[in-house]
Amino acid sequence: MKADYQQLLNFVRSIFESIGCPQEDAALAAHVLVSADARGIDSHGVARLAGYVRLYDNGRLNTKPEVKILHETPSTALVDGDRGLGLVVAPKAMEIATQKATMAGTGWVAVQNSNHFGIAGYHALMAVEKGMIGWAMTHAAPLVTPTFSREKLLGTNPIAVGIPANEEPAFLADFASTAVAYGKLEILQRKGLDTPQGWVQDKEGRPCQDAFAIKNGGALLPLGGDREHGSHKGYGLGAIVDILSGVLSGANFGPWVPPFATAGFMQAGETVGKGTGHFLGAMRVDAFRPADAFKSDMDKWIRRFRSADAVEGKSVIIPGDPERELEQIRRLDGIPLLDPVIADLQALATRFSVNFKLD
Repeated sequence: MKADYQQLLNFVRSIFESIGCPQEDAALAAHVLVSADARGIDSHGVARLAGYVRLYDNGRLNTKPEVKILHETPSTALVDGDRGLGLVVAPKAMEIATQKATMAGTGWVAVQNSNHFGIAGYHALMAVEKGMIGWAMTHAAPLVTPTFSREKLLGTNPIAVGIPANEEPAFLADFASTAVAYGKLEILQRKGLDTPQGWVQDKEGRPCQDAFAIKNGGALLPLGGDREHGSHKGYGLGAIVDILSGVLSGANFGPWVPPFATAGFMQAGETVGKGTGHFLGAMRVDAFRPADAFKSDMDKWIRRFRSADAVEGKSVIIPGDPERELEQIRRLDGIPLLDPVIADLQALATRFSVNFKLD
């Protein structure tokens, strides 16, 4: 089944309003969430809406946060998200980063006391829309083992970097530091399928293909899967994100990052900081060289890579191309939803007396 983009956006906004979000915040949160579905990142879209409501039900979400700057310099800031939706807190933090970049050349914002912020790419693109290079990263609940570990100490910890071009669409790299995001496991669980090799390990640290591995005591693997395929590099990337998002901001970090509702448990347990953390940055291109010249060279870079001699039946793409192209299609043709997701949305519609309609 498919949902009309605008109807789905209106529905999600109404649900956020139903749990107490002001209209402006509800509209922003809905736009971030539905943008994930539109771009084909279904693991981070409306499939997670019920999870945000569970955060609210468990007293872990403040729907009327006072997002404030705790400390700042001309080019940096530490922001307290007041337990708000990361879908709202992170865009507000990126606004601060771009404002500082406008004045100082670059702007960097560390965020504490927030919650899950959706797809990292959304926030990086906010800077791109202002002609800047955007950075966005966040840590997450510990579902991932460092290389050779049986303990889960890191999250999927995504990184996104958006870079503007001139005539070509922007470059956007947005990826987890793990072999796969946890939401992809949820999709396989709903479909009753196993995982590919290199995604997960069992509770004894042995490679497996069980989509329910984490719920059975296992863990996600870092990007690379195992040491022979470079998992130490994925581990390093995840660690960098955790340190910048958590240790630098004063949020929780490592095994103490509080879980999102899809992690299989709700309570945060022991803490070493405040909530979930993010790290966002904006770089004004003309702080380095003339922006027009840079963007012209970005066009040349993109076109050269697109024209690379490819293996038979394949073509070289630019990071961000598949999501951008799919967004154009889904905004017109509708967003496909799996039956379990539809059931969750219908349950929310019933609970909050909100109309939910599919084509």
